[in-house]
Amino acid sequence: MTDAMPPRRSVDALDEIRALTAVRPSARQVAWQSMEFYAFIHFGMNTMTDREWGLGGEDPALFDPSDLDVDQWMSVIAAAGMTGAIITAKHHDGFCLWPSKVTAHSVAASPWQKGKGDLVRLAADAARRHGLKFGIYLSPWDRTEASYGSGEAYDDFFVRQLEELLSGYGEIFSVWFDGANGEGPGGAYQEYDWERYYAVVRRLQPGAVISVCGPDVRWCGNEAGHTRPDEWSVVPAGLRDVERVVDRSQHADDGAFSRLVRSDEEDLGSREALTGHLDDLVWYPAEVNTSIRPGWFYHQNEDDSVRSADELFDLWCDAVGGNACLLLNVPPDPRGRVAAPDVAALTGLGERIRTFRNGVLDADIALSSGVPRTPGGESLADRTALTRLAGDAATPYVWRPEKADVMPTVSLTLHGPTEVGAVVIREDITRGQRLERVMVIGVSDGSERVLAEANSVGYQRILRFRPHIVDEVKVRLEASRGLPAIRTIAVVHADAARSRR
Repeated sequence: MTDAMPPRRSVDALDEIRALTAVRPSARQVAWQSMEFYAFIHFGMNTMTDREWGLGGEDPALFDPSDLDVDQWMSVIAAAGMTGAIITAKHHDGFCLWPSKVTAHSVAASPWQKGKGDLVRLAADAARRHGLKFGIYLSPWDRTEASYGSGEAYDDFFVRQLEELLSGYGEIFSVWFDGANGEGPGGAYQEYDWERYYAVVRRLQPGAVISVCGPDVRWCGNEAGHTRPDEWSVVPAGLRDVERVVDRSQHADDGAFSRLVRSDEEDLGSREALTGHLDDLVWYPAEVNTSIRPGWFYHQNEDDSVRSADELFDLWCDAVGGNACLLLNVPPDPRGRVAAPDVAALTGLGERIRTFRNGVLDADIALSSGVPRTPGGESLADRTALTRLAGDAATPYVWRPEKADVMPTVSLTLHGPTEVGAVVIREDITRGQRLERVMVIGVSDGSERVLAEANSVGYQRILRFRPHIVDEVKVRLEASRGLPAIRTIAVVHADAARSRR
């Protein structure tokens, strides 16, 4: 079995397919994608001063959370169905949540725990107690550090902080950089030595993805939770250009940015979009980041503006079900606890996600050709394994139709007429991103109707549609870059899939 498309393809078309399918994720990218959904924790000096962006030089005495409970944070995050947490170890104001040896502007100068505390340590340990992976955000812009804007001297300072965080807190799954780049002393700007920063990460945490301003995970382009109609992981290498992120990142100290949807550059990876780039492609998957509140840090006046469980569920379906991972910000309040409105919304979200996964329907599966196989080539007798929603990208089987099958189709016959509301499709991304067109068809008493359709799939596509009572669901793979490689095709009951907003 080869990766060639069915017969009558020109040599040029075969070369195009080989180029597109040769781009595949690294092991760290596969592991990251399988996490699906994890938390951002914005907490620090801004929490105490009720700001989004600190000015730098704030009095460390202001940092003194009265009832800090990192286990409460992680319990709420885990209950929401998340798999990890990334903490803002230092935001733009420069105040460090760990006792950095290269600055006095840290928790060591605060009254919290009499200057003996290390919040990064507490958060890392709590995350692991609750089965969560741990990540680090370190702002490249530092409004307190005098060397900011000086060039190499500031890079030396930043690298030393990065080394502290990446060598003292266990395994890190993500190092999250943004492009914030404001003025330093005297109006100077710092030109960041990104390649040097990346080398530190690779040396100290080789399993960590470098996100957003980095080579492993790209920003989706907005902070509203908006996903493109078709999100591609194989894109031109030029999308790694940091300046795009700098230009479009937040520039104001307000809470509007996390709800702003920008819809330009919708097509990043179709064959048409990649014309002329076939010799310069990278695997650069998308992360959708947004906040549960209008702002990124906690503000009491936003307690009535927390996103509901149903809104969050729709965001989850669109992002995690749109070939992206979802990074949802959960900001603790000045006491050091996740506030009650956020807890309620996240608890409800976790219940909705569990209901969705439990809503997968039993079905008898028929494949138009081929059988599921293990990596060793052994055929899998239990075809219903394809309907299971295990959250592991390394699921040890894959279905690939025969080369001569020009319209591969999976037929799922339900156990009687059933109201259905979604189909979940997953590719084996270790073989690249291949599907370019899928059609979901409902069958009732022999009559067929189209329920949903899409172009890209990638790691996972959740296609929700208006509920229909059907006896059978067919998923037709109408276009692909070479032979499709499918891990999952599952049908979800309408009650578990429906939007309640």
